This record gives sequence, C-alpha cells and structure tokens, in this order.
Amino acid sequence: MKSFFKSKKSGLLTKRNRKTAYLFLLPNFIGFFIFTLIPIVVAFVLCFVRWDFSNPMRFVGLKNFTYMFTDQTFIISLKNTFFFTIVSVPATMVISLGLAILLNKIVKGVKFLRTMYFIPYITSMVAIAIVWNMLYSPSMGPINNFLRTLGVDNPPGWTAATDWSMIAIIIMSVWKQIGYYMVIYLAGLQGIPSNLYEAAKIDGANAWQKFRYITLPMLTPTTFFVSIMLLIGSFKVFTQVMVMTSGGPGRSSNVLVYYIYNQAFVYNRFGYASAIAFVLFFIVLAITVFQFKKEEKWVNYT
Repeated sequence: MKSFFKSKKSGLLTKRNRKTAYLFLLPNFIGFFIFTLIPIVVAFVLCFVRWDFSNPMRFVGLKNFTYMFTDQTFIISLKNTFFFTIVSVPATMVISLGLAILLNKIVKGVKFLRTMYFIPYITSMVAIAIVWNMLYSPSMGPINNFLRTLGVDNPPGWTAATDWSMIAIIIMSVWKQIGYYMVIYLAGLQGIPSNLYEAAKIDGANAWQKFRYITLPMLTPTTFFVSIMLLIGSFKVFTQVMVMTSGGPGRSSNVLVYYIYNQAFVYNRFGYASAIAFVLFFIVLAITVFQFKKEEKWVNYT
C-alpha cells in the first residue's frame, strides 16, 4: 500500500514538473512560431507568386526560379558570394589558428593581446565598415599613403575599383572575425594533453611534426565547427557590402543577401526575392550536409 501511494505521489510530481517545464518553454515556442515558422511558410508561398505589396498576389508557378538562370545580376551575385566564401573562410581559419598558437603561450601581456584581437568581433559591423572605408580612401586613406611611401606609384582603388572592391571587403571581414575564432581555437589548444607533446619531444619530433601529428588531429572537432560556422556566415554577408560599396562599383561586390534585400525592399519584388532566399538556403544546406557526411572521413584521415 505504501509503495502504491509513493508511486502515485511520484507520478504527480513528475506530471507537475513536466507542466512547469512546458510553461518555461512556452514563450520560446511562441516566439519561434510567430517570428520564425510563420515567416518561413509565408516566404515559401511567396516563391510561387508575383507580388509588389500594392497589387494582389498572382500565381506564377516556377517562373521566379526559371528567371534566375537568365538574370545576370543574380549570377554575378552568386559568383561574388562564392568568391567571398572561398577566400575568406580559409584565410580566417589559418590566421585564427596561427594567432591562437602564438597566444597560447604564457608570456607577459598575452591576456592584453587576446583582448585586443577579440574587440573587433564585438564592435558594431556598421562602425567598423565606415572606419575601413576611410582607411581605404584612394586619395587620402592611410593605407594608400603608406603604400606610396613604400614606392607604390598606383596603389589599389579598393572599394572604388571593380577589381579590388571584393578583396577590400574580404580583408575587413577576415580582420573582424579572427578574434572570435582565435578564442575557439585557444579553447581547443588548451584541451590538448601536454603529455602528448612531452612524449613527442622525447621521440625527437620537431615543431612542425608536433603540429602536424598532434595539434592538427586533436583540433579536428574544433576545425570542423569553425568551418561550418564560417561557411554559413560567409553566405550571409550583407552589412559590410551595404555600408562600404552598396554592391558596387557596378555589380563587382554585389552578393546574394544584398541582392535579395534590393529585390524585396527597393524594387518590391517580394516573390522573386523569396525565391532567391530559398535558393541560398538550399545552397547552404547542401554544403553543410556535405560537410557533416565528410566529417568521419576527415577525422579518420587526420
């Protein structure tokens, strides 16, 4: 009899705890439903209609998607986005790892240096983009003035030149992000057992061999996480493009998210903008799934 009442009381407590948990989760579910799920469903519906906000929606089927293949601005924006990703992601990973290795040692002033490298990441992207725009000024910017003192007669036009605008954005973006990923790599480095390096030293391994056969393999989970985050972030590049170049000169720095913004909120082509957004989503999804499938092979290789 005692055990019966005890189990009944335990069941009531479990039920009450479950209700309490649901109540705590309810605000998050409501927010997700209103601000995420409903907009996603509406955007999916808009992919198949033509709508400019002022006139009634008109069903056009797959025309929004087929038009992309003939839209030169979309193709240029897609190429620019891939170029940004291909250059910025490896550069950020390599520089972040290099900084983490240098700042992993206990030396005087290392905490100050770590803080200084991390500050750009928490600074407003708009503020940083404005400052870098001034640094990139072809005539009065300190970067070109410094290059002239080194003997460069015709320094790059940076954001004012079609050949350099994307490179200028990449340099600024990498500089802003390296502090955050440096911290992640630092956490990974400090999780590597020191006895592995001691054993390698006894066996006569040099610095490169320690890095190749100990550091890199042990950092594989960290590197995988960093690569995923950087890839997703690189396809969402927007603020620096809008502030620094507005997609120009011409279309030289136009990227997909900025093109989506223009189509939706400048030209009021909400259906076409939604179709591009879903294409971008599936590109990112495909790359992410591919990386996850290759993760086991990557771990085994390293």
